[in-house]
Amino acid sequence: MTTSTARVLAHPSREEIRVEGVLHALSDPIRLRIVRQLAGAADEQACSRFDLPVSKSTTTHHFRVLRESGVITQFYRGTAKLSCVRTEDLDALFPGLLDSVLGGADRQAERLGRS
Repeated sequence: MTTSTARVLAHPSREEIRVEGVLHALSDPIRLRIVRQLAGAADEQACSRFDLPVSKSTTTHHFRVLRESGVITQFYRGTAKLSCVRTEDLDALFPGLLDSVLGGADRQAERLGRS
């Protein structure tokens, strides 16, 4: 008998996503950096692709906050945990919010001389 051992992560449904949770998640510089990188990627990204100035456990915390607030979705492919922004859900619920926040973050990074 074969049993599925696939790991499934909990995500809020579209209806459960709240603007205050999204804004809270995006208010942290590390989490905003993660979302900027994910939004600029052509495909989902493995957590190991992020070079963040925090410990592995803190990185895990930041990804969990983003997932639980509905900003990103995460899933396992083999042993890799992949992430991508829930652009379609966020745009349907809060039109223009994600683009505005990411655009503002890009302009701030340019103004401060950061990528």
